Amino acid sequence: MDSCARQFWRWRRYMNIQRPNSDDATRSVNRSRSVVPGSGLCSRCVDGCQGNCEVFRAAFRGRELIYPGPFGNITAGGDKDYPVDYSHLNIQGYAQGACGLPDGLSAGPDTARFPLVDTETEYGWERKVKMKVPVFTGALGSTEIARRNWEHFAAGAAIAGVTIVCGENVCGIDPGLELGADGKVKKAPDMDRRIEAYRRYHSGYGEILIQMNVEDTKLGVAEYIIGKHGIETIELKWGQGAKCIGGEIKVADLARARELQRRGYIVTPDPSDPVVEASWRAGAVKEFERHSRLGFVSEDGFLKEVERLRALGYRRVTLKTGAYSLKELAQAIKYCSKAKIDLLTIDGASGGTGMSPWRMMEEWGIPSLYLHSAAYEFAAILAARGERVPDLAFAGGFSTEDHIFKALALGSPFVKAVCMGRALMIPGMVGKNIGLWIKEGKLPKSVSEFGSTPEEIFVNYERVKDIVGAGEINSLPLGAIGIYSYADKLRVGLQQLMAGARRFRVSALGRQDLMSLTEECVRVTGIPYVMDCCRDEALAILKS
Repeated sequence: MDSCARQFWRWRRYMNIQRPNSDDATRSVNRSRSVVPGSGLCSRCVDGCQGNCEVFRAAFRGRELIYPGPFGNITAGGDKDYPVDYSHLNIQGYAQGACGLPDGLSAGPDTARFPLVDTETEYGWERKVKMKVPVFTGALGSTEIARRNWEHFAAGAAIAGVTIVCGENVCGIDPGLELGADGKVKKAPDMDRRIEAYRRYHSGYGEILIQMNVEDTKLGVAEYIIGKHGIETIELKWGQGAKCIGGEIKVADLARARELQRRGYIVTPDPSDPVVEASWRAGAVKEFERHSRLGFVSEDGFLKEVERLRALGYRRVTLKTGAYSLKELAQAIKYCSKAKIDLLTIDGASGGTGMSPWRMMEEWGIPSLYLHSAAYEFAAILAARGERVPDLAFAGGFSTEDHIFKALALGSPFVKAVCMGRALMIPGMVGKNIGLWIKEGKLPKSVSEFGSTPEEIFVNYERVKDIVGAGEINSLPLGAIGIYSYADKLRVGLQQLMAGARRFRVSALGRQDLMSLTEECVRVTGIPYVMDCCRDEALAILKS
């Protein structure tokens, strides 16, 4: 690495260290413009300061400062600037050829047109699931923001033709949950609602799959959803990119906290503690955290659980794993190969979620580009040994069509789709809120400049109306049109990028379609440096 590059990376590392003791996610801010690089504290901490750094707020709100807030109304994503990320890859463009055109078409200006690019993908071992766009939602589970917006998310994913993942703990926190004498789920109205909301608009592309953690297994969620709903796919969860502990939510009511504790969850502070009760009644303790237990992975246990789920009748079993060490990544890929898992989703740090410890999101785990590069390397090792590599999906901070292209190309031929979390939630919430603003007559200028009715505001309103029917459009949640519109933007943008790289179907994308902009990116990804890509061919042309 030359001296300029070394100087650049020293500067980047310095800037990463110099983090203030504050963040918009925790609603805190440093008073001073001068910040100590290591601690993030103000250079001058004045006795009598009225705040509002994290240390200041934690002095009277304590553990609440661990989490972004206000809970239930936000999603939060880690904002740490890693030394290497997906922006250090660029997409190759070519002026010749066309790979993956429909059968019978030869490459030419009249045939290789970008609207002909096929963005469909599929995943699965033997019984494949097709999606119209190579994206699907992250696990929308027991968080309040997922519960409150579910109809918008589910209907949007269904009409867009992509898979939606219903996350962990949905049954376990359901106020209407009824357990049988054996302690297993007998009735779970919120889970029923979620499944029915997706199926109402499902038309053959994508699916709803249910995620299951330690608590879900104990409660018999797998047995319930296949017995009552005939769900075909279930997902086991080892972890995610935002945190290395179990799923969390917050509740404000003491009785509700005690109910969740009786169901077997870890609830903190302990709602059964008389001191905590007194603090809650005095108004000091305003919320309780519900935590899931840590999972413990073993090869034998994993293979037996997959066998058990298939014996229950599941046609597909998938796995979601997070930003753990390279050892756990290798175990995930190897165990999934042995178990013939249908899809392995690999979620890199820093992740984004509605309820994860903020500093954990910032400082824990292997960042996405590093983790995904290792996943490709490990998958290639298995393939070279003649072993089956499970279909892969990459997750971890993706939001745009160039992200999708880069992830698919980096992990080719093993990666079939990209999992998006917050990026697929936001358009659902925007669409929902546009509907509320219209009813209240309070459309913001950012929206009203396009009109005052859904027909005028949503560019895809008539397209969605054609899909669901004139009799159904007025019942469709407007957030669903938001998600459809966003998925359409991803689809068309991806078509344009793929056409520029002369790739006319998803399976034609490859690592040769990327270039590294820095030598450090080369070392992480194995993708050649920009000045080395196609150099031999270029020199051969010049010397011919």
